[in-house]
Amino acid sequence: MSGAPGANPAAISLFLLFVAATLVITWLASRRAQSRAVFYTAGGDLSAFRNGLAIAGDYMSAAAFLGVSGLITTIGFDGMLYGIGFVIGWPIVLFLVAERLRRLGRFTFADALSVNLSEKPVRIFAAISSLTVIAFYMIAQMVGAGQLVQLLFGLDYAYAVILVGILMICYVTFGGMVATTWVQIIKAILLLCGALAVTLLTLAQFSFDFSALIDRAVAVHPRHAAILAPAAISADPISGLSLGIALMFGTSGLPHILMRFFTVPDARAARGSVFFACLLTGVFFLMVFVIGFGAVALVLPDPAYQAAGGALRGGANMAAIHLSHAVGGDVLMGFIAAVAFATILAVVAGLTLAGASAISHDLCARVFGIRDERREVRISRVATVGIGVAAILLGLAFRTQNVAYMVGLAFAIAASANFPLLVLAMGWRRLTTAGALAGGTVGLVSALGLTIIGPAIWVKTLGYPAPIFPYDPPALLTVPLAFAVAVAVSLMTQPARYPVGADAACP
Repeated sequence: MSGAPGANPAAISLFLLFVAATLVITWLASRRAQSRAVFYTAGGDLSAFRNGLAIAGDYMSAAAFLGVSGLITTIGFDGMLYGIGFVIGWPIVLFLVAERLRRLGRFTFADALSVNLSEKPVRIFAAISSLTVIAFYMIAQMVGAGQLVQLLFGLDYAYAVILVGILMICYVTFGGMVATTWVQIIKAILLLCGALAVTLLTLAQFSFDFSALIDRAVAVHPRHAAILAPAAISADPISGLSLGIALMFGTSGLPHILMRFFTVPDARAARGSVFFACLLTGVFFLMVFVIGFGAVALVLPDPAYQAAGGALRGGANMAAIHLSHAVGGDVLMGFIAAVAFATILAVVAGLTLAGASAISHDLCARVFGIRDERREVRISRVATVGIGVAAILLGLAFRTQNVAYMVGLAFAIAASANFPLLVLAMGWRRLTTAGALAGGTVGLVSALGLTIIGPAIWVKTLGYPAPIFPYDPPALLTVPLAFAVAVAVSLMTQPARYPVGADAACP
């Protein structure tokens, strides 16, 4: 089969159809998104299944689809660890976070943190932490969008990133959580169907014998049988363990995921949402594993998909897109490309809404005392525009990074700054405001600082010859450090006075 063309008419047509449909949804949602409850949480009346599908849509990001499949294509088994790590964080959300967070919060996870603590300083920290995590997660989505559109739609990378930013601003500014939810649900259904089609067509090339696919992948990959062994973990076990900790605990600290637990009517529905999200993402990553090794077997040895020097055209992030063309031609490639782009739009919309909520609700309303509901919603919309501009600039600055890798760094920061505070605030009565702020600040600053001076940014982005801190991500050090500081400072300071009913936050 011939190589993928530089611009794909089917992809462009399907993408425009998706954009048109979702803009109509946004217009309809804008008629409802006038109050805070509707703008932030879609009124809080989503069913567990619909919310679980939307969470899965939020979680099955460009990093999951393009980045993980690209890593598997490049390094094999080690790339699979990202997918496994993304999934194993869900049981922690299910058993430790979902129900308690829904009982205690209303719009953002800072609502739950501040129940038994001093509200203003906790909300200021939560907003700063949320925006930091969102920034790193946003980088991955914008980079994936730029590379995808550059390869398939014939647009320059910069124009592609700007296009995503503009569409994301429209979704959130006018439609709020209602529009964002429906964009995520539609995208999740399309992505699952598209991944299933590519998986089945790939397996059909080997008479549905997965062993034959693996044998072919081993034969054609430059590293041969080494792609089935954990080479990176063997060479650097500390970084491998650190990555596992980041992915396992980071899910429970992602602001745009936590925010979705407030879109259901009660704690039971929040637990049900996690169950459906876990089920759907688990199935999805099983298909991503097949897609990654399928790209090794069918795409890597085909010169039609190679650029000068033998690398994949568009970079490793485009392995799944090339495989869809190899097994299904222009039409399937067009569908997968459009869905991948829709994936990016949906996830970026969720991230933007979480960031805007942190600014308008946690800072402006609860810290600075802006109590007028309509004014708060207006501030959120202005914040959306600002976050959109920042996302475009970040996408342009980090265009060479692997999207799965950048999300791994976001997970490390979420695991270090947000997860310890959530667990302690909801399960340990001795936590004090000073302890929470100290632990959270140490977790955030250490995770961010060590990430900046680590290999991903210090060497690959800033161009220095060697990193100051050798491990990426730094979660192995920063997560226990945040817990230890929060507990130690809490024990050394005056215990907070708990309001009546505070025991509901504790086991």
